[in-house]
Parts: sequence; C-alpha cells; structure tokens
Amino acid sequence: MKKLVLMLGLPFLFLSCNDDDKEVVPPPQMELNDQFNGDKRGWTAGFSDYPVKMESDWKLEEGIANLPAPLDTQKKGFRISGNNHSDDLFMYFKKKVSGLKPNREYNAAFTLEFASDAPSEGWAGVGGAPNAVSVGIGVVPVEPKTTVDNLDHYRMNIDKIQQKNDGKDMKVIGDIGNGTDKVGYKLLTKTGEFKGKTDANGNLWLIFGTDSGFEATTTLYYTSVKVKLTEVTPAK
Repeated sequence: MKKLVLMLGLPFLFLSCNDDDKEVVPPPQMELNDQFNGDKRGWTAGFSDYPVKMESDWKLEEGIANLPAPLDTQKKGFRISGNNHSDDLFMYFKKKVSGLKPNREYNAAFTLEFASDAPSEGWAGVGGAPNAVSVGIGVVPVEPKTTVDNLDHYRMNIDKIQQKNDGKDMKVIGDIGNGTDKVGYKLLTKTGEFKGKTDANGNLWLIFGTDSGFEATTTLYYTSVKVKLTEVTPAK
C-alpha cells in the first residue's frame, strides 16, 4: 500500500516542479499605438545641433496643443517647434520599450502621422526650401540623449540622420512637404522600418524626428505614432 501511495504522488510532484520552473517568455511581437490626443504617452521631446544656452533665441518649444486651422482645432497633437539658425536643427522624440528578449534584434515598423504646413514645391528659403526637413526613425539599445561637445554645441550621443543622409542608428523616411505648392497645414503619414538590438535586460529605445536644412521656423504637430516590433529570427 505504501508503494502505491508513493507512485500516485509522483505525477503531482512533477506537475508542481513544472509550474515552479515555468519561465515567462517575452512575445516575439509587440505593438504600440500612441495617440497624442491628450497626453504624451510616455514620449519625451528633445532638441540637438544648436549652441548651448540659446534655447530662447532658437524658440525651442514642445508640448500637447490643439491642431491649427484648417485642421480640426478641437483635436490635439504633440507640437514641436524650432527656429533653425544653423541649417542643422534636430528635433526628436524618444520612448523606452521594455519586456522584450535580451540581446536580440528586432525590426521596428513605424507609422507616423503629423501635420505640416511646408509646401512640397515652388518655394525657396534661406539654406533650403521649407520642406528641406528630413524625417527619420531609429532603434537603439541606449537612451538617446542630447550632450555638449567641445565647441559648446548640443549634439546627440547616437549616430542620427544628417539632413537627407542616414546614420548608423537612424534612417530617413521622407520629408515634411505637405504635398502642395501652398503654405497650409495638411496631415501626412510616413512609414518605414528599422532594425535594432535590445540591451541585456530586454530594453530598447525608439526615436523619430526631423533634421532641418531650412534656416527658419518649422512647427509640426504629431497626432499619432504606431510601432510594430517583431523579433528577427536568426539565420540558420
């Protein structure tokens, strides 16, 4: 009888061990759908490529605001604005994503929706036309930060886009031209994909933004950003 009781108890012992040892495996995909209709949804705005202590002269501004006319002014967006004096102002947004597999490569498919008033053709400007502002996306394992270089200018700690040129950590997916030859805000959609690796804790940082070749004021309203992260299967 003792032998029978012992044998009956074994399956429950194995089941108990399996439950305790069960490992939580991060999903191979993760999707973000952030609508900027009332708050920043965990995104942080920043600026780079301008002299130290010149924020007021460059009129650097960011925050949630109502959309401008002729768009629906009852709706909101994440507004970012700057007056580019150096032909090179970088305005960006970043967000940390956690819960992914550590030290793995992920493909990030971005869909950005934003409002721009820059004509696509027929206009010229100082340093470049109003639409000479490139849109870029990126994925990095470290937090993108604005740092100060030895010339007292703010620079990024990652290899970002440089106007129309890709960087190691970002790539260009278009410009801010509104698709017309007239000044006026239009909603635009830009899409693109970029691959990046997570850190040892399964974290990565998403970044998108604009690099300007137009030496005047650019003001954009981002209404949404969608990102689909898919684990890249290693080649066999």
